[in-house]
Amino acid sequence: MSGHSKWATTKHKKAVIDSRRAKNFAKLIKAIEVSARAGGADVTGNPTLFDAIAKAKKNSMPADNIERAIKRGAGLESGGADWQTIMYEGYGPNGVALLIECLTDSRNRAASEVRVAVTRNGGNMADPGSVSYMFNRKGVIIIAKSDPSITEDRILESVLDAGAEEVNDLGDSFEVVSAPSDLVAVRTALQTAGIDYESADSSFLPSVSVQLDAETAEKVFKLIDAIEELDDVQNVYGNFDVSDEVMASLG
Repeated sequence: MSGHSKWATTKHKKAVIDSRRAKNFAKLIKAIEVSARAGGADVTGNPTLFDAIAKAKKNSMPADNIERAIKRGAGLESGGADWQTIMYEGYGPNGVALLIECLTDSRNRAASEVRVAVTRNGGNMADPGSVSYMFNRKGVIIIAKSDPSITEDRILESVLDAGAEEVNDLGDSFEVVSAPSDLVAVRTALQTAGIDYESADSSFLPSVSVQLDAETAEKVFKLIDAIEELDDVQNVYGNFDVSDEVMASLG
């Protein structure tokens, strides 16, 4: 898993900023609707929905917005779209591999808009399978360092028996990595230990990362920002790392 930590930190910080934006709310609502459609409206029997709701609450989404999204997804209220998950693959500057995860009700629109955003910002689209092999599906839990009593040792002690594979120090937060099938068990172990977490998601982590200098990092961030601006895009995953020094130089 080496090489993804600084990018994980950047994504986490960006998510905090994005939480003030309506676009991020729309993505959170989509995730709730899809989870409710796949597993039903009962949160106790639908851990994916539980995590989607928890993330929405962390981002200060009003309770009635969450409730309506659950009902639309579960078919209890009209207006729910038929969201489809589509994964696009591409390359950014310096050969950085990108996985672009979309939730869309129009495959043609999503494909066209992703292609335009990638090619206009220094990237190239790639054939299916040419990039995805560089990533592994993992369960990822982010824990903020807001509570001094939450240490790396305490987290490790709480989650190792639940199936956690590693705990990484990301600077402002800790990252707990597990197999996707162990995500609920690890999240539950943290809750039992009284450890609050920021998010729990099924994510893609790179097996090998590319180290970026300041010039290339700036280009890659610009490309990813352009992709993430698209309404159909839920997540962008990249196999790059950026050092503290480079991050500091970029502000």
